This record gives sequence, structure tokens and C-alpha cells, in this order.
Amino acid sequence: MTDWTRRKAVGDVHEQRVAEELTLRGWEVNAWGQGILTRGVQGSLRRTDSSLRWTPDLVAARGEIVALVDCKSRMTSGISDRHAVERAAVRSHLQLAAWTDLPVYYVFDNLGVLTPHDVLMAGRLGPHTRIGSGAPYYLIGTGLDRPFDDIFGPHEHLVRLRATA
Repeated sequence: MTDWTRRKAVGDVHEQRVAEELTLRGWEVNAWGQGILTRGVQGSLRRTDSSLRWTPDLVAARGEIVALVDCKSRMTSGISDRHAVERAAVRSHLQLAAWTDLPVYYVFDNLGVLTPHDVLMAGRLGPHTRIGSGAPYYLIGTGLDRPFDDIFGPHEHLVRLRATA
């Protein structure tokens, strides 16, 4: 199993969790991004500089609201309490948000949420990494996370409980 395959497996579990959390809040969720492509196309795309490499993982809709969700697993340091987001991804997601007129959200393992704009404005330039692509990253403190419920709404069970109280 390659390093990318291991990271992808962890990422798939996180994507599933985020999709389930969104569904519990009344969102319709569809897979998007590289996860829906064949392995051959994924591999070829990873060897390019195309913005398609950073297509968000999920498309979520609730009523008239549509959002693009990029699930960021294993991108948070327990030592420094900072998330790392690849600079090329932030650039691509800012362009995607402008082109589609839809919000793009990063959801981390702690279910903290940031936007590409949050990362661009508050993130610090991080080093090139030896893990993954070796690309440069922005580092941003977890204290700037927005709560998942604030962005996507409370769990539907809580909404029903509040309605009956």
C-alpha cells in the first residue's frame, strides 16, 4: 500500500463522517472531487498543476443553499494546534468560489470549519513538507475554527428536541 493510498483511506473515513454529520443536519450530500474518478485519472491528475487536483470532496445542499466541502483529515498538529492547508488548494478554492458563486468550506478532523479566505487572511506561511506532495502550506491556529453547527446548523435531533420543549 502506497503512502498516498494510506492517506486516501484515512481521508475516506473522514469524508464519510462529514457526510453523515451533514445528513444529520438535513443536508443532501454527494461525493465530488477526485474520489469519484477512476484510479488512472486520479493518478494522471496528481501529476499536473491543474486546479482540478483540489476539487472539494463533497457537494452539500439544503433548500436553496449549496456548499462545497473539502474534508481535511490528518492536517492538524496536536503539538502546535495548527491546521495545514496546501497553498495551491487555497488558491484553487478561492478561484472555484468566485467561478461558481458557492462557498467552499474546509472541515477538519475536529469538525472545525474554515474557508479558503480565512486561511489566506489568517494563515502563516508554512514550510514545504516531506509528507504528501512536498508542497508549501499555510498554517492556521485551531482557535480560529468556526463550529460545525454554526456553519451547517444543529443536529436535526436537537432541533426536534427544542421544538417539543
